Amino acid sequence: MRRTFPRRVLAGAGALLLAAGAAGLAGTAQAATKTTPVFENCDAPAPQPDGSGTQDYTVTLPGTAKAGDSVPVTIDPGASPLIPGFSITTVNTTKITLKVGDTTQVVTSPPETVSVVAGTPLDPKPFSGTVRIPDGTEGASVDVRLDLAVTDADLGGTVFTTTCTPAPRPSAVLGSVAVEALPKDPVTTKATPNSGKAGTAVTVSGANFPAGPVTCSALLAGAPTGDSGTGSADASGAATCLVTVTKKADAVRIDGSVAPYRPFVFVEEQAGVKNPVDIEVLPGPLALGPAAGQPAVSFPPVTINGKAQSVVGAFHAAAVQDFRGGTLGWDVTATRTPFLNEATGRSMPQAQLGIQPSCTVTNPDSPSTCTAGAPGAITDTPMKVASQAPGGEELTGGEFAVGGAGMIQLPPFMFADTYRTVVTFSIA
Repeated sequence: MRRTFPRRVLAGAGALLLAAGAAGLAGTAQAATKTTPVFENCDAPAPQPDGSGTQDYTVTLPGTAKAGDSVPVTIDPGASPLIPGFSITTVNTTKITLKVGDTTQVVTSPPETVSVVAGTPLDPKPFSGTVRIPDGTEGASVDVRLDLAVTDADLGGTVFTTTCTPAPRPSAVLGSVAVEALPKDPVTTKATPNSGKAGTAVTVSGANFPAGPVTCSALLAGAPTGDSGTGSADASGAATCLVTVTKKADAVRIDGSVAPYRPFVFVEEQAGVKNPVDIEVLPGPLALGPAAGQPAVSFPPVTINGKAQSVVGAFHAAAVQDFRGGTLGWDVTATRTPFLNEATGRSMPQAQLGIQPSCTVTNPDSPSTCTAGAPGAITDTPMKVASQAPGGEELTGGEFAVGGAGMIQLPPFMFADTYRTVVTFSIA
C-alpha cells in the first residue's frame, strides 16, 4: 500500500540551517563522546541582534546505566552562532536543558568570566553535571537531545539573557545511554490444546526458567484445582510441562511463572441434542490512509543569501489500520522524488529533506504499540519511519497515526523558482 505526500518549497525568504539526519551513540561499558551540529534560532538582548546558525555540541555520557541512576554528563557547547557587535567583559552562566528520553532536565555551568570581542563568537568552556535515567527504560537505549540553551550574562549586577532554541526542538541525538535490562521473569507462553473436556492432556510451554525440572498446574479463579504435572526446562530457559485436566479449570501455568497465565476453556458435557454453532472471523486489511493521499504542505519561502539554509514544517499524520487479526508486525517507510519544477525544467539536486518521525496509538483498544523510526534524510532508498513489532504468541494490530517534523535543507545558491518533491509513505 502506497500513499504520496507532495511537499513544496519556494526559493524566496528566511535564514535557517538544519541537519537532516540524527545518529545514535552506541552504548558501551565506558563513557563515549560525540559531537553533533545543532541549528539554533537565538533571541539575544538588545543591542545585540538576534541570529541563527549551527553550534557544535560535544557531549560525553556513560555507555551503560541502570534505570533511575544519576549519571555524569559533560557538555562542550562549542562556538556560538551569534556574532557579538561590541567588546565587553561579563560573567556568564549557561543552562542547558536536555531531553533525556521522555524527561526534561537542566545542566548548569559554573559562572565563567568572559571577555567578549566584537566580531568573534563566544566559545563557552566545557562543564559537567548529572542527568537521571528515567524509570521504566530497562533494556532500551535512552537518547539525549538538546531542548534549550540559555546564557545569563551578568554585567555589573544586571543580567542579560540569550535564549537559543534548536530547530527542530528537541535537536538530533547528542548521545545515548544503553539501559540495563531487568532479569526476565519466567512466563507461561502457550497451552496446547487450550480447551477440552475432563481428561484432556495439555502441553504447557514457557520461557526464562532455570534449567532443570518444572511442575505445572491447572487453575480455577487463580487457585490450583489439584491437577498438576511435570516437565523440564533446557539451558536456554525454554520449558515444557504436561498436565491432564480432570476438573473444571480456566487457566494453566508452569509453576513459578508470573501472570497472566494461559487461558483454558473447560468443556462440560451437556445432555440432550447438540447443535453446533460456527462463526468465521475474517481478517481485515493492513491499510495506510487516506486513500486519496495527504494535502500538500507549503514550507515558508526562502530568500537566497549565499548561505546554506533550511525550513521546518510537518508531515500530516497518516492513519495506519491493522485489522489482520494475527501476530504479524508492519513497517512504514518513506521515499521521495527529486526537487523539480516540471514547468520550467529546473531542479535542486543538492536539496535535502529530513524527517523526525512520530507514531502514536489512536485507538485505545489496540493490542499493539508502535515505534517511531530514527530521524534522518528521506531519499530514493526506503527509510523506516515507524513500525509495529511481531507479537510472537500474542495478538497484534490496532489503529495508529504516523507523521513527524519535516526539514528541507537548501544549498547556498539555486534558481529562484518553486520546486516540488513527492514523498511516498508505504506500508508492508
